[in-house]
Amino acid sequence: MTARALPILMYHHVCPQPGLVTLSPENFAAQMEYLAASGYHTVGCAGLESFLRGEPLPDKSLLITFDDGYLDNYVYAYPILRRLGLHAVIFLVTDWIGERGEARALVGESDAPSTLNHRQCMEAVAAGRADAAMMRWSEVLRMRDEGVFEFHSHTASHTRWDKRCAHTEEKSAALADDLQRSRSTLKQHLGIEDRHLCWPQGYFDADYQRIAAAQGFTHLYTTQPGTVIVGGEATTLPRIVVKDKGAGWLASRLRIYQSPLLTRWYGRIRGRR
Repeated sequence: MTARALPILMYHHVCPQPGLVTLSPENFAAQMEYLAASGYHTVGCAGLESFLRGEPLPDKSLLITFDDGYLDNYVYAYPILRRLGLHAVIFLVTDWIGERGEARALVGESDAPSTLNHRQCMEAVAAGRADAAMMRWSEVLRMRDEGVFEFHSHTASHTRWDKRCAHTEEKSAALADDLQRSRSTLKQHLGIEDRHLCWPQGYFDADYQRIAAAQGFTHLYTTQPGTVIVGGEATTLPRIVVKDKGAGWLASRLRIYQSPLLTRWYGRIRGRR
């Protein structure tokens, strides 16, 4: 059988410290172990592109994504995915990724670093201490070279320019510079001409889409619920917000989002609430 839909899962933190947009390592491990044991096939962004073009993917295909590039993704999520042979994507806020320092230890190793909850991460970044909250390029390269993760853009600064700028022209210029810097940094460190962009806080408008296209981005990821279908719109890709729950919760959601028909039905039910 081949996939009728391609669900995209959205994660942020995998961390023992509870907080906003956070899964415990135990719940994340249970979810990933369910995927591996149930025959799910994790694809990368190239697989997504081919699916949109109508090329077949195996049944039970999905795309796992993380936003921002937090240190806990490296310390906790990476070893779990590596152990299970799963693949995932991280959308990096490139200004926040550390330029210096060797790759740090992983969970279970004697000198593994402490990780912060979401609020503490934002405070550390704002105070110029991003290295305490975010990954380093040395860690990004390790994860990529082992084939566990691929990396794409979440902008350079994670700024909502629509809120920061009073005029459309100012907003457009600021966003264009932000996206150009992100693409340039990814090319410098990873050697890629990136085409995949995830919007900060899921916000976009017509100006955002136009500027992203001008900067070379062809696939744009949102926080809108839904699933990807063959021939679907590459510039408004939906994702599934994953909750801090066990494998049963994820299994129930995937039964819906693997079916375009059930996805539409579930969307109508949610809309009535």
